[in-house]
Amino acid sequence: MNRRIILSTGNVHKVNEIKGILKDMPFEVVSKDDLGYSDFDVVEDGSTLQENALKKAEELHKLTKGIVIADDTGLYVDALNGEPGVYSARYAGENATYADNNKLLLSKLKDYPKEKRTAHFKTVIAVVLEDGSKLTAEGICKGCIAFKERGGRGFGYDPLFVVEGTDKTFSEMAEEEKNKISHRANALINLKDKLEAVIENLGDKRQS
Repeated sequence: MNRRIILSTGNVHKVNEIKGILKDMPFEVVSKDDLGYSDFDVVEDGSTLQENALKKAEELHKLTKGIVIADDTGLYVDALNGEPGVYSARYAGENATYADNNKLLLSKLKDYPKEKRTAHFKTVIAVVLEDGSKLTAEGICKGCIAFKERGGRGFGYDPLFVVEGTDKTFSEMAEEEKNKISHRANALINLKDKLEAVIENLGDKRQS
């Protein structure tokens, strides 16, 4: 029987993305909602993405005692000294909508030409294993901020983020295309390598 990985998110797109990348590993991937924890929520008050991701993973691990994966993502705009960064989800205020955040970002960059609008997305994924030990992995995707929202897919800052080496925003990409190159995909691939190493070590210990 496969060991279970519990995701601290109820976001169907995230769940499917993680399942796809980890599909060759001996894990059953389930969301917190699948286990009846749909009301589980954590105040993301850390000063870094890693702090927030670890906090979410640790709190859900206390409830489930299983392997838990959590993530936090930020958009870092060079001309704004890294804003919105760890505050990306609430850039325009605690109850800000995606549209509010995008409007504020565009207003702050209104006087900047294309070459000064460079940015990157960063995702940090944290894992808490059954024994309480922790792993983290991160992924980055470089690009720049468009002058207006473009595309109808995705969420968050996706309509504004033009991926380096392309002329498309994330919102103009098919989900399959985005999931091959996104910050979250890169973090998951790095995490997969670390998980494989942990599994190999556990296997060695059991055989010794």
